[in-house]
Amino acid sequence: MRRLRSGIGVATCLLASACGSAPPHGGATAAPPPAITAVGPLPGPPRPAPGFGNPYTDDRTALGEGRQLFVRFNCSGCHGGRGGGGMGPSLRDVDWIYGNRDAQLFSSIVEGRAHGMPSWQTRLTADQTWKLVTYIKSLRTRNEPQAPPTQ
Repeated sequence: MRRLRSGIGVATCLLASACGSAPPHGGATAAPPPAITAVGPLPGPPRPAPGFGNPYTDDRTALGEGRQLFVRFNCSGCHGGRGGGGMGPSLRDVDWIYGNRDAQLFSSIVEGRAHGMPSWQTRLTADQTWKLVTYIKSLRTRNEPQAPPTQ
């Protein structure tokens, strides 16, 4: 019984000393919450696109360079040779899970997406990413370079 009481006394002493410290929530010693990046569509009404746009929207040279980047970085390994799909989704579809606006495509390439799309942020510059976006947006249009043959 004596041994049990001394153990309780030590625990009481430790708890009492902890009571004087700042609480972990909202106190000065609490760590800041981690930054959260949304992956996937955000709930609620559509929000306006971020304040940046594709500088290469109508640039045919950038479109061709985007095609070269698509080939060089083996995007076709997942998305198919002309973006028609494979292990990864088709880039020629009308419906896109994460959005088909330029800023949304840029975000998907840079940040990656769940279920297989890696982040290319460390491998591509913003300039290269915009050129890839320009190429992807050209798919299914008359501006597409090296379009697949029609049957």
